[in-house]
Amino acid sequence: MKHWIQAARLRTLPLSVSGIIVGSAYAYYQGFSDWRIVVLALLTTLGLQVLSNYANDYGDGVKGTDANRIGEKRLVAAGIITAEQMKKAVIITAILTFIIALLLIYVAFGKENFALSLIFILLGIGSIGAAIKYTVGKSAYGYSGFGDLFVFIFFGLVSVIGSNFLFTKELDGLLFLPAFAIGCLSVAVLNLNNMRDIENDKIAGKNTLVVKMGLETAKNYHELLLIIAGTSFLFFLMMAKISLHSILIICFPLIIHVRTIRAAKKYEDFDPELKKVALSTFALSILFWLTLIFKI
Repeated sequence: MKHWIQAARLRTLPLSVSGIIVGSAYAYYQGFSDWRIVVLALLTTLGLQVLSNYANDYGDGVKGTDANRIGEKRLVAAGIITAEQMKKAVIITAILTFIIALLLIYVAFGKENFALSLIFILLGIGSIGAAIKYTVGKSAYGYSGFGDLFVFIFFGLVSVIGSNFLFTKELDGLLFLPAFAIGCLSVAVLNLNNMRDIENDKIAGKNTLVVKMGLETAKNYHELLLIIAGTSFLFFLMMAKISLHSILIICFPLIIHVRTIRAAKKYEDFDPELKKVALSTFALSILFWLTLIFKI
């Protein structure tokens, strides 16, 4: 059991639910509340993240990409879990996640909104496909530099705007700002991962965006992602007339983080920074939620 928990990479889970927390918290601010939607949306997102982690372990493992990786050990590459066992785990996790997603869609839309239900079912299928195809198969998009785009779409736009829509049944244009923020922060975590693994990815033929642009340009790109994230969230809070406490508090650790990345010389230096950005994003979502709940 401990090996499967290790393969699920629990440290990635807080980041995955950040967008759900932001979208749901703003729905509460708008006057909508349903604990069932919150719980099922969180479970669906956690299922997708675990699915993605299992699929990545399998995909990179069978391709040999993880043979000499820095950071957290991958179980298929290490021979602790066989490729066939991980493949079965991917299938089972995908099925369970889809069942939870269907239940979420039914609770949110009922029987009377068939068109919306169908759209979200297709979105759910797309999310499951994206989680698997990042590293699995010959056309894995993570090996051709499209990982950043997919992370931005699913962790940012779909997570924030989609979770809010489950409550309100309406698109709020203002929510694109925090969706951009959470999306950029999530891409920043992926960028750190890819900066850490740049040499190993080059050898394995994994052409991430970092491999394509080079390490120094990737550092500049990383700073840009954080600037866009902070600015977008700040503008959102100002336009929605919500307290700025959440973004101001998170700015301090991220400023220190940027200085650390700028000074990084070894690939190992990037690994501890992943957790810092992931937890900062999660903290931002929690602080935003607390601000709306308690009107701080």
